This record gives sequence, structure tokens and C-alpha cells, in this order.
Amino acid sequence: MDLDMKQLATAIRAIAEEKNLPEDTVQQVVEQALAAAYRRDYGEREQEVRVTMNLHTGDVDAYVMKEVVEKVDEPAYEISLKDAQVMKKDAKVGDEIEIHQKVESFGRVAAQTAKQVILQRLRETEREAVLEEYSDKIGTVINALVSRVEGNIVRVDLGKAQGIMPRSEQIQGERYYPGQRLKVYLKDVERGFHGPQLVVSRGNVQFIEWLFNAEVPEMESGAVEIKGIAREAGVRSKIAVHSTVPGVDPVGTFVGGHGTRVNAVMSEIGDQEKIDITVWGEDPTEYITNALSPTKVSQVHIDEANHKARVIVPEDQLSIAIGKGGQNVRLASKLTGYELDIEAEKEAAPAEEANAEAKPVTQKLKRKSELENSLLEAIEEHGE
Repeated sequence: MDLDMKQLATAIRAIAEEKNLPEDTVQQVVEQALAAAYRRDYGEREQEVRVTMNLHTGDVDAYVMKEVVEKVDEPAYEISLKDAQVMKKDAKVGDEIEIHQKVESFGRVAAQTAKQVILQRLRETEREAVLEEYSDKIGTVINALVSRVEGNIVRVDLGKAQGIMPRSEQIQGERYYPGQRLKVYLKDVERGFHGPQLVVSRGNVQFIEWLFNAEVPEMESGAVEIKGIAREAGVRSKIAVHSTVPGVDPVGTFVGGHGTRVNAVMSEIGDQEKIDITVWGEDPTEYITNALSPTKVSQVHIDEANHKARVIVPEDQLSIAIGKGGQNVRLASKLTGYELDIEAEKEAAPAEEANAEAKPVTQKLKRKSELENSLLEAIEEHGE
């Protein structure tokens, strides 16, 4: 026999267990492939054939659907009324009846085709199962193992599936190498040509939020919450927190005793990334002031219509407010949702005061010019 049914049945059970696929789903795939093999060896391409297989004994039975007619013109699709009534006494013309056929073997070509179809369908079934399983995990953090690094893309093993971490989802300055164990945020599951494509991240704000959620049990109870996160992965993050329970310090809750909670998060993302935890404020002025921490803010002028704010700070605080490369003000702007314009108090002085201060400078320059002219005249006279 070209296709060993008992051996096939054993292989099906092994595949179902190995791939963690439901046995009945695998059996359905196999039976559909065997139906195609039966049509090739024993019937017609358009025949309606149902095949069943006993996974314990390997027995295969085929059932061919035929129409009951007075006179048979196409034996592959029709059965006479007389023959039909032998199998079913109340059969009548126009009925459809299943004819049972015991299958002992399949030809070489049909058997090879069946094997190819079975393998292809099982791969498709496995992909669908993976897609369904991981679709439920979108928005959670899962454990991963770095399998290889290809240029700017890091490929990770998630257990039953492979994931990719593009450059944009990585932590700046973090090094990745094969065999490295990481926590990653499952961002999306896409259908790819070679199966489900899982996109993971360590550089998004949701990753930070999930890590704090794991360290701060008060978030689960709703006593404290994260209102906003602005992040430049690997460099700095600003987090706005809020307490819903009077008397509870939200910043202290997230920092933890001796900084244990925030340090636990930093140990996962890397100590090079600084985390600023500030208090969220419903009032925009308060929120912007807190977001620019550790800067001391003198005044905030809100332009609600354009969602802009002009922030006045002491002159010695200007560089702190702006931050290295504009990072502090950029993150504060992302966090609050306002476009922030930082000015020093001296620069923000009224125009008339600025002019008044400029006058002595002009007069001073004028006297200096006159003095230079007098000296030149004196030199010329002496020379003569």
C-alpha cells in the first residue's frame, strides 16, 4: 500500500501534540486531503466525497454522494432507484444518498499529493492557531529570547512564534545578542507570507507603563494611576501620576521606599534612561510647571486657543528648563500636549525697560568714541 494508513494515523496524533493543535482539527485536514486522493484514484474530480479516518486503527472509509434517478447516465454521480432502495427503502427519485466505499489503499501519485496537501494544511492550521493565541496577548509584556540580530532588526523567539523588533521599537544604546533573554511588549500581530508576524517593542511608552503596573500594586486597586508618559527610549522619560485617594502621595508611591520601585523599572530598561515622575494637574499651569521639573518656573501664560504656553523662568534656570538638546522642554511638551516657549525673566522684561537699560550703554559708547577722536587729534598735533 502506497500510503500506510496506520503509520499516517500515528503521525497525525504526534503532529497534533507537537504543534499543540486540536486533534479533531488535524483529523479534518487529513480527511479533506484523503477525499482529494480518493477522487483522483477512484472517482471524478467534481464528485462530492466525504472521507473518515479512525486515528487509532488507521481505517479509512469513503462516502460518495449520488443522486437517485430512474435511469443512470453518469455512474459517478448517479444511482438507480432500484439500487438506492436496497440501501434505503424509502429512497425516491431526486434524493441524494451516500454510497459507502471501503478504502484499502491509494496510488503513488494520489498518496504523494495527499501528503503534500496534509503538510501544507497543517502549516496553515498552525499559523492560524498561533495568530489566534497571540492576538489575545497584544498589549501585554511577554518573555522573549533573542534568536538573531540582522542589521537594525532584532528577531526574537516567543515560544510558539517568532517576533521582530524594528529599530524604532528598540531602546537607544541597548545592545542585543543571540541567547539574550528580554521582556518585550507585544505591539501587533500581522499576517505575513511566511506566517504570523509578531511586532514587539521595548521602546514604546506602553512598555514603561506595564513595568510600573507590575511594580506598583496600588495601580491595580485604582488608588494611583498614570495620566501620561513622554519617552525618548534609552535617554529620558517623564511620567505624570495622580492619586485618587486623599492623603496618598502619587510620586512617592511610584518611586517606592528607597526608590525600590522606580529602580526595578530602570533595571529592566537600563540605568542610562532617566525617569522623572511628576504630579499630574488638571489645571494646565500647574501641569506644565510640574512637567518642567526640576526647573523652577516663575510664570506660565496659557494660549488655550492655539494650545500653546509661554513659560517664564529665572535666567539661571533657562538651560535646565530647555535641557540638553532641548530634551526637557520637548518631553514636557509631549506630556502636557502644549507647545511650550521658554523665556528667561530678563528677556521677558517690558520693552520700555529694555530701552531704558540700553541708553547708558549707547552714551557710554559715544563718550568712548569722542575720547578716541581726541587722542588721534593730539597724536597728529604732536607729530607736526
